[in-house]
Amino acid sequence: MNATTVIPKKIIQTGKTSRLTLREQAAVKTLACLNPDFEHLYFCDEDVIAFIDREYPEYRAVFDNFKFNIQRFDFFRYLAIYRLGGFYFDLDVFLARSLHDLTESGCVFPFEELTINRYLRETHHLDWEIGNYAFGAAPGHPFLGAIIENCVQGQKDPDWVKPMMKGIPSFCQPGFQVLNSTGPGMITRTLVENPQLARKVRVLFPDDVCDARSWHTFGNYGVHLMAASWRGRESYLRRKLSLLWESRRRRLALAESRKQGGRRVHPPAM
Repeated sequence: MNATTVIPKKIIQTGKTSRLTLREQAAVKTLACLNPDFEHLYFCDEDVIAFIDREYPEYRAVFDNFKFNIQRFDFFRYLAIYRLGGFYFDLDVFLARSLHDLTESGCVFPFEELTINRYLRETHHLDWEIGNYAFGAAPGHPFLGAIIENCVQGQKDPDWVKPMMKGIPSFCQPGFQVLNSTGPGMITRTLVENPQLARKVRVLFPDDVCDARSWHTFGNYGVHLMAASWRGRESYLRRKLSLLWESRRRRLALAESRKQGGRRVHPPAM
């Protein structure tokens, strides 16, 4: 196995401060107990900025110019894994087993959920997304490089993001702007629009993608609790309308996806 295709035994996490909640401490301890020979790196907000200044000074302006704080830390997680290699995990991910047998995957991302994004479904005939709450890659992996380039592209050219916003009502747009510029929508778009790189990515699919109980899991290795702490405060009406719209879109998307059955493979048929 070439060293450049091996994911280092390293776990990277980030949070606002070094003072973690009890649940966050439990998540971190679970990672450490199941992977005792892995190096663990934790970055608080100050550490993130220091890392950018030290390792990627050319991206400091990009980092600073994102509108939402979560976009900055999405960007950081890609930069950190690209430079250092290893596995990234949000602080609300709990593992059930060791990561050892994933280290030779080169680059691994979880299936997130069936997508409601019209651009992915209608233009690329892809009905699923990958997640960024947990992933792993060897240092310098080209797929991470493409993700970083698209983060920069989306910031410099807002029109680049617009196809991903097709059909999303105005009251939902702030959240989906994040998802489609630095989050799961963007990385899934990067995957489907770069088929050569996509062949170098392992996606951890559940047995049945149409079973919502299998969504937001890191394969059979762990589960994402979906704390969604990145979402800003919204008015009750806006939040209610957003939930109603998303719920309706998901029902329609699920009905459409069930026609294909529950199994998906990667790379997808183009």
